[in-house]
Amino acid sequence: MTDAEAQTTERALTQDGPPLRLWMIDASAYIFRAYHALPPLTRKSDGLPVGAVQGYCNMLWKLLRDMKGEDGPTHLVAIFDHSEKTFRNTLYDQYKAHRPPPPEDLVPQFALVREATAAFGVHCVELPGYEADDLIATYACKARDAGGEAVIVSSDKDLMQLIGGGVVMWDPMKDRVLAEDAVMEKFGVTPDKMVDLQALIGDSVDNVPGAPGIGPKTAAQLLDEYGDLDTLLARAGEIKQPKRRQTLIDFADQIRLSRELVRLTCDAPAPEAIDDFAVRDPDPATLSAFLELMEFRSLARRVGDGKAPAKEGSAFAPKVMSAPVLTPRYAPTAPAVPVEAQPFDHEAYACIQTLEALDAFLARATEAGVVGFDTETDALSATHAGLCGVSLAIGPNDACYIPLTHEHPPLAGAGGLDFGDTPDTREPLTQLDKPTTLARLKTLLENPAVLKVTQNGKYDLAVMARRGIRVSPIEDTMLISYVLEGGLHGHGMDELSRLHLGHDPIPFKQVAGTGKAQKSFKHVELKPATAYAAEDADVTLRLWQILKPRLAEEGLLNVYETLERGMPAVLADMELAGIRVDPNRLQSLSTEFGMRMAELEAQAHQIAGRPFNIGSPRQIGDILFGELDLPGGKKTASGQWETGAATLETLAPTHALPRVLLDWRQLSKLKGTYTDALIQAADPATDRVHTSYQLAAATTGRLASSDPNLQNIPIRTETGRQIRQAFIAAPGHVLISADYSQIELRLLAHIGDIPELKRAFKAGIDIHTATASEMFGVPVDQMDPETRRRAKAINFGIVYGISAFGLANQLSIDQGEAGAYIKIYFERFPGIRAYMDATRAEVRANGFVSTVFGRKIHIPAIHSKSGAERQFGERAAINAPIQGAAADIIRRAMIRMPGALTDAGLSTRMLLQVHDELVFEAPEAEADRAIAVIKRTMESAAEPAVALTVPLVVEARAAANWDEAH
Repeated sequence: MTDAEAQTTERALTQDGPPLRLWMIDASAYIFRAYHALPPLTRKSDGLPVGAVQGYCNMLWKLLRDMKGEDGPTHLVAIFDHSEKTFRNTLYDQYKAHRPPPPEDLVPQFALVREATAAFGVHCVELPGYEADDLIATYACKARDAGGEAVIVSSDKDLMQLIGGGVVMWDPMKDRVLAEDAVMEKFGVTPDKMVDLQALIGDSVDNVPGAPGIGPKTAAQLLDEYGDLDTLLARAGEIKQPKRRQTLIDFADQIRLSRELVRLTCDAPAPEAIDDFAVRDPDPATLSAFLELMEFRSLARRVGDGKAPAKEGSAFAPKVMSAPVLTPRYAPTAPAVPVEAQPFDHEAYACIQTLEALDAFLARATEAGVVGFDTETDALSATHAGLCGVSLAIGPNDACYIPLTHEHPPLAGAGGLDFGDTPDTREPLTQLDKPTTLARLKTLLENPAVLKVTQNGKYDLAVMARRGIRVSPIEDTMLISYVLEGGLHGHGMDELSRLHLGHDPIPFKQVAGTGKAQKSFKHVELKPATAYAAEDADVTLRLWQILKPRLAEEGLLNVYETLERGMPAVLADMELAGIRVDPNRLQSLSTEFGMRMAELEAQAHQIAGRPFNIGSPRQIGDILFGELDLPGGKKTASGQWETGAATLETLAPTHALPRVLLDWRQLSKLKGTYTDALIQAADPATDRVHTSYQLAAATTGRLASSDPNLQNIPIRTETGRQIRQAFIAAPGHVLISADYSQIELRLLAHIGDIPELKRAFKAGIDIHTATASEMFGVPVDQMDPETRRRAKAINFGIVYGISAFGLANQLSIDQGEAGAYIKIYFERFPGIRAYMDATRAEVRANGFVSTVFGRKIHIPAIHSKSGAERQFGERAAINAPIQGAAADIIRRAMIRMPGALTDAGLSTRMLLQVHDELVFEAPEAEADRAIAVIKRTMESAAEPAVALTVPLVVEARAAANWDEAH
């Protein structure tokens, strides 16, 4: 028992006020009941699904009204299920394996329901690794042990085992108390035998196996006759009915396992003390702001100031014990002075160096309900960085920095070098004990009633996850900005601060130096470190207060909630997992590439007739266009010959040297970027490479990868395949590659409404063969490879706005013939021309285009004074809704995937995302089941938001390495 829990127990027994009466709302059951009880409802301003939220709010308000009175709760809490795997999955990997995922339009409402709960002044609690029922059981036991009473607001049979000894249930829908007699009436056993009864009958919803063929009546009869489950199983041979007798003998172990699955634990680690749940009225301003944000205007009129009058004749009428605690609020409220007008005061920031100061700040942060959060580390890689400290902000200039591992810079010996022989007489820095501080921070950072506002929070989530803290819930100002203004500017904190706050944050170099003199952040003195770090949290919170309301105002909240908000947690887990590489294989490839490069260099010297620096563009230009006098040479503004890849590709068909140079450059890039870099990037302890994903890099929603970049390894070249072979599974595991097949062409067929392409995709006909047949009149069964190749080039080229000049270069034909092909294409598929014309008109009028999921992609070039830039903008606009929709779909799949795998009882992990491909690591024994779940999740990812008129197809394969799996 923690100190807080012990204090709660002591106060419950000794306080002069009313005895402890704890009411616990089974919030997950409330949510699903609200969802299924009402027809679908969307918010008018942006189409966000809110039906379950509205139903939940109505039910919660009714409860708050009904519980007023002298016999009602002194403490009230809503207990939620946590989405992660629980200890029961360890006992039985098929636990809840058949439970379908929640409806898509319900998923974005889960977080809103938590916000609603907080807005009504009700505390929220959840616990990773445990179900809500376990927390309810734990708190019920604590209340009972403290001499108090517990009321479970639910009608779920799984909770009936807790009834008795001061614990009852209340079904709010029927306004009925469920005590021992109600359990006996319904199931024929007393509550203390409910675990045994459920172990026998099993549960198809949770996939608890039970005893086949034994239902509730039979189970009750058996328990009545034999007393309890252990006695029944020990004496099963005495049962007269042969089938029943044999079932109990054959399935005894399964029945005992079922008992462990249905038994609730009273020993879950309670995340908060019962004292924290003291009943309080909602804060009127907070409640009003939330209801206004949700557009629940009728409910807002009924609720008024949030102080519910007691309902006459209610079954429970508790006396409210008001507590001077502010309601947590998620919706930004307008401060007296706009945050953008409040100057930054670095002197107001606090450096937390005592536990008393820490506890005081954390208490205020909990009361506020929304806190800006940032970490400071000693490295850029979240997977290996040391944590220097944490910063928090509650309001403008109300921020702090909590240093944890700062050190004095090393003492310098002669010549400025640290020889380690100079005595260090400096006073130790005053900092809190790291484990103690992290334990206190964990309570805040995992509190579901406190929103953590981050900027590029994926990094901070990964840093804290390595220290056993799962930060949740979060919002991310970088992603909010990305949804609002993707394509218009960058979304880094400094740029957003200048743009929206008119403030230049302290640059890192100001506190840490630059170049060789730059020091680690852990060596920065505490005062400048506090100013720098606390300002980051302050800026982040101010940006959220400005940007978050715009999502609803501009109809983009649904885009943020369904495509962006869940991504940081998903990617943080992927980055932490990493992917294993074979360093010996990489070293062998690096040596092989180096030898081949030397051969190509010698060959280039021989062709040129003299030695030269093969890595020097200037020397290459002089040889190609000066000495060899090859045609088509152009000089750059600096007077140097242009020798880029496009130039060399043009020259390669007519001369050997450009081809050799291209091959050398390709090998040089592969060696430097991959084989050498991957060896350096791999963790020597695990041989795993941890890439870093950028969520707001591409305007279309595509992810980018860096340090190292794993998204540009060539797929079709032999050398690229050799590199992919070096990515391997852990022992006993396989890699699974799951790739969307021609997703952009499928989306073109849907968005452009192209009947011919739709028919081909629905029939499963090769799309390039079908296109060639439509264009050139060649029957499908007589298609030759060259004609198909030309159709393929046009299919993919059209998506990117290819010109006759570009197609001519790609197919090595003259421009006139290429233009004729494009003309025929548009004649055969007029819907594509119509789509392109409509998209050009849309981007010219609005400056942006949208995906079918609502993402806005701004195209600033469309308003350029340069004709060439405007044409580029048009081509980008044509491609953006297609590529953007593909990016949206894979994001939707990634957000759903961890839950889908967990619900299926699988330990398979998602490791990489490479454009339209996801890579997983799975135990060999579950690979086939994992592939089925992965394909189903990816192929249905667009639903129900968009009903595509062409099927999405995913090709998935398992193998020992990435190349074989692809």
